[in-house]
Amino acid sequence: MNKLEGKVALVTGGTSGIGLATAKRFVAEGPYVFITGRRQTELDAAVKAIGENVTGVQSDASNLADLDGLFATIKQEQGHLDVVFANAGIGEIAPLGEITEEHFDKTFNINVKGLLFTVQKALPLLPEGASIILNASIVSIKGTPALSVYSATKAAVRSFARNWILDLKERKIRVNVVSPGVVPTPSYDRLGVEFVDSEASTIPLGRVGTPDDIAKAVVFLASDDSSFVNGIELFVDGGMAQI
Repeated sequence: MNKLEGKVALVTGGTSGIGLATAKRFVAEGPYVFITGRRQTELDAAVKAIGENVTGVQSDASNLADLDGLFATIKQEQGHLDVVFANAGIGEIAPLGEITEEHFDKTFNINVKGLLFTVQKALPLLPEGASIILNASIVSIKGTPALSVYSATKAAVRSFARNWILDLKERKIRVNVVSPGVVPTPSYDRLGVEFVDSEASTIPLGRVGTPDDIAKAVVFLASDDSSFVNGIELFVDGGMAQI
């Protein structure tokens, strides 16, 4: 039997990279999946790539009205949610001394505010025993040049999980964090091949990750295979955060 048979799942930021790979993995395991994206053209392409048991909803995680529309759609079409993968996020380079208010607000609005209200607005649709997975990053614990704002948002995401498992304990809703290492996705394009190659040499497994590496870990956290796993930060990074 598939690990998520009969369930309903949401993947925010599901049009590319880790989000798209996870949506594909989810569908293969049996649930109906909703994905979100900010651009309709990319959303339509992702729905086509996934192929079945999927609905795309145009939504910006930092826009609370968009979130209201998203969950109204899910309620109308499926009535409930069993799994939330709060994946939508951005990361842009800005070293200290060059950080602008716009950069700060944009990064926190999507990565922190957007994630928080995605989860909070999903709560009325979640039954007892549901699973929430938050996408963070190994920068939640590691220093990285020019990524201090992004890193701070991911440390906040990790902190959310520790607190929310207490807020949700009566409902037996699990909240866990997946923290990817270097996983080339479209957001890495601006960094170039040389950056990715240089990072690979610092990873104990000797390679960078793939979106599907992360997707398999998310499926584990979403399913009953992780029924006694709660509040953790699961590093999926080839060992990079451990050295």
